[in-house]
Amino acid sequence: MSTTMSTATSRRDHPPDPAPDATRMAHHRVSIADRIALQLGVALIKWGRRPRLIQTRERMAAVVEHRLHEQSRERAAERALHLTVARH
Repeated sequence: MSTTMSTATSRRDHPPDPAPDATRMAHHRVSIADRIALQLGVALIKWGRRPRLIQTRERMAAVVEHRLHEQSRERAAERALHLTVARH
């Protein structure tokens, strides 16, 4: 290859950052109203994502039993299929 690469690398930020102002660098405290608004917003998001139905232990156990029953039924059907298929 006849292409050579430069050994000096220059870093160019895109877009270039302006020089920092002394006023922008000043320490900024969050007001109490902002803190309350943040807490309220988080609480509303948590409330909105809550489960619609509260599942009891009995309900969860019934769901698990149902799934186990379905799996055993499927295994029995596959076993019957394998036993009835002619072997070559």
